[in-house]
Amino acid sequence: MGERAEEFLSSFNRIEKWFREQLNNPTNMGFSEMVRRLARKKENQLALFQDDLLQMAQLRNAIVHEQISTDFVIAEPNEWAVNRMKEIESALISPEKVLPRFAKKVTGFDMNISIKDILGIVARKQYSQFPIYDDGFFKGLITVRGLGIWLAVESSKGDIQLEGRKAAELLVSNYKESNYEFVSKEATVFQVEEMFVTQVRLEAILITKDGDPNGNLLGIIRPRDLYNNLEKE
Repeated sequence: MGERAEEFLSSFNRIEKWFREQLNNPTNMGFSEMVRRLARKKENQLALFQDDLLQMAQLRNAIVHEQISTDFVIAEPNEWAVNRMKEIESALISPEKVLPRFAKKVTGFDMNISIKDILGIVARKQYSQFPIYDDGFFKGLITVRGLGIWLAVESSKGDIQLEGRKAAELLVSNYKESNYEFVSKEATVFQVEEMFVTQVRLEAILITKDGDPNGNLLGIIRPRDLYNNLEKE
């Protein structure tokens, strides 16, 4: 058996073992059926690889079951097939986590910070997200988009008066639906991609050690962060 066939089968077997573990080790279920069942689950990426895996199963059967002798097989996988199996194995068994890719120092702000100060920070530092806390407890996320909406509404009433206006007012007026989510540092990049796809109002995903909103912020992910990272890969 050639080196490529051995690499292919090793990767295939590790994937098959992982499938069985995910399905609580079924005794009478073939590879293709496991692929179809797991592809229905939204928490993994398997649906993206379903067609390739079903074709790879046919190649695997040709290698194993139609082998003429120990040193000759009818089907020998090409380099693409071997590399594709390794890519799928990595994506399924060792998916990329949100950290360290999206690790970032994130500044939190007290809910008594004035709107004038927030606007000043946007102008000076070009911050676009403001996690708001009250005595260490997370209360909401103010974004530049939310600020823009608030300013537009206020301007429709006449001259905008900023004196004495606090961040808490922005949270009350702009965020009747959540524009944020929290995930733990163990969350996968695939999971956060799915969150942005399925939650249309989602503007940012905040990372803490265990997903606790009141925990220390370890990073933040915006839709453009995903897009920018994909461009660099």
